[in-house]
Amino acid sequence: MMLCTSFLFLGLISSLSIVSCATVPSNEVWALTTFKEAVYEDPYLALSNWITLDSDPCDWFGVFCTTARDHVIKLNISGSSLRGFLSPELGQITYLQELVLNGNNLIGTIPKELGMLTSLKVLDLGTNQLSGPIPPEIGNLEQVVKINLQSNGLTGRIPSNLGNLKNLQELRLGRNKLQGPLPAGGSSNFSANMHGMYASSANLTGFCGSSQLKVADFSYNYFVGSIPNCLTFLPRSSFQGNCFQGKELKQRASEECAGASPAKSSPVVNTKHQTAEYVSKHHGASKPAWLLVLEIVTGTLVGSLFLVAVFTALKRCNNKSSIINPWRKSTSQKDHMAVYIDSDLLKDVRSYSRQELEVACEDFSNIIGSSPDSVVYKGTMKGGPEVAVLSLCIKEEYWTGYLELYFQREVADLSRLNHENIGKLLGYCRESTPFTRMLVFEYASNGTLSEHLHYGEGCQLSWTQRMRIVMGIARGLRYLHTEVDPPFTISELNSSAVYLTEDFSPMLLDFESWKTILERSEKNSDSVGSQGAVCVLPHSLEARRFDPQGNVHAFGILLLEIISGRRPYCKHKGSLVDWAEEYLKIPELMSHLVDPQLKHIRNDDLKVVCEVINLCINPDPTRRPSMAELCNMLSRIDTSTSLDLKSSSLAWAELALSS
Repeated sequence: MMLCTSFLFLGLISSLSIVSCATVPSNEVWALTTFKEAVYEDPYLALSNWITLDSDPCDWFGVFCTTARDHVIKLNISGSSLRGFLSPELGQITYLQELVLNGNNLIGTIPKELGMLTSLKVLDLGTNQLSGPIPPEIGNLEQVVKINLQSNGLTGRIPSNLGNLKNLQELRLGRNKLQGPLPAGGSSNFSANMHGMYASSANLTGFCGSSQLKVADFSYNYFVGSIPNCLTFLPRSSFQGNCFQGKELKQRASEECAGASPAKSSPVVNTKHQTAEYVSKHHGASKPAWLLVLEIVTGTLVGSLFLVAVFTALKRCNNKSSIINPWRKSTSQKDHMAVYIDSDLLKDVRSYSRQELEVACEDFSNIIGSSPDSVVYKGTMKGGPEVAVLSLCIKEEYWTGYLELYFQREVADLSRLNHENIGKLLGYCRESTPFTRMLVFEYASNGTLSEHLHYGEGCQLSWTQRMRIVMGIARGLRYLHTEVDPPFTISELNSSAVYLTEDFSPMLLDFESWKTILERSEKNSDSVGSQGAVCVLPHSLEARRFDPQGNVHAFGILLLEIISGRRPYCKHKGSLVDWAEEYLKIPELMSHLVDPQLKHIRNDDLKVVCEVINLCINPDPTRRPSMAELCNMLSRIDTSTSLDLKSSSLAWAELALSS
């Protein structure tokens, strides 16, 4: 008995040692790491413990492994507001059974590589901002039970091979931009009450061959044709908001369905098979021979005209300068997209080489700022000025044709700005090897206003200097809002966007505009397909967002930050606006708003500043004044040097020297 117990104990120890030594394969770890790298915004820090060097992936948030901890079988990071792309490398996690990423802000297309996950049972990518077609490779997921792609911006038709998924029980495709008829298959008319009884034994294709399908939602797309009889067991709400035939369903208005007619969306079928099927359905009923010939001739003519039109359009596009960039890395020409730009767009903007900027920025070692989207370097051009170089942080495989066009549009927009209080764009850098997209700005030697207010140097800025900075910011915003055509706004106006020159004159630099480029490109990405090139002209893209009321509101908060020396929000003290509210409207209490380090403040000037702040932070945007009106109000402030001299210990000496 003792011997038997010993053997059992040794067996237990050995099995535990095997479990402890098991590790997740390197290709699965690499796939997870690549997924994290493709996420450029993680507001809730869901991926903060995804550290490859010193941690087990099985302990990462949202990652679930087998009992032996040797394979990843589930990835569930739902509702985390992740913003980024779906990396194709996820297809390397071959043991994955559940991929649940709903409720995020993922953009781009669904990688066809997900079709390699042959063990997958749940694919849930709902409620994101995905675009493009549903890859036909999804039809290879033989084990899948649930597919949820609802509430995205998916386009194109439903791949017919989704009907080959014999284990599929739940399919949710609602609230997309899908078109065409529902792929029912050759026996779409078998009755709904036969669903699940004989479907498995019949040789059916399309959804009529999905013997296990119990729940499906096709609502709010642009589907056309009729609803297959085999799907009538579903509730009517599953089909509403489309372009189906039949008045009994709540469908889209005819104007919305104009571009989704069955003639345009129906799949190409064999003509002989179609004729035979028609005859069998109608028990030998046939058309007169002359009518059939007329239809064939008419169809041929229409088809020929269509081909000529397509050929002419492509020839026209080819005559323009073009840049072809992959939507994602692929060896197939079908996955490429052509974006056609105006060849004169950047003709007046200087182009720098990466090598020039690398030398100027000391091998890109002099970092003066960074964000999840970009890094800012300081450099000195050979025989030229000091520069601030903004480098965009995005991998080449996630760089799309639309992002390229928006990048060039942003360069063109920034290059036309010319004002003493607006940071001057000197040029740009665009290279493929290594992949580089950079903006080169004039450098302001005194850093940001934020640094002077909050990092121990605020006392160096006197009241008069602060008022001059306020006036300069106001004039810069007035120029952007009213003197530039088309008008322009700063995407994120705060003290970090205000740079100070050698004489403390403010310059507004819109380094955060890269975020707006991504946001705008996402809205256009839904037209990208995988069935060939898409011709996109610059005027078809959304213009740069113009939000003067938002700038005015941000200017009011910035004014409050400048006079108080406090941050707009502090964890322990809360919102600056909430704190200041009780002091802003009572003249006797306004002095409580002022930075204690400031001396010799004119009360009349403080009243003007507080009046401006109150107008700017009005909750109703329509009641906020324009920057032109605010400049007129602020012009009443005294920005002469007399106050600075009073506060200086060498005031009399300075006065004597000046005389």
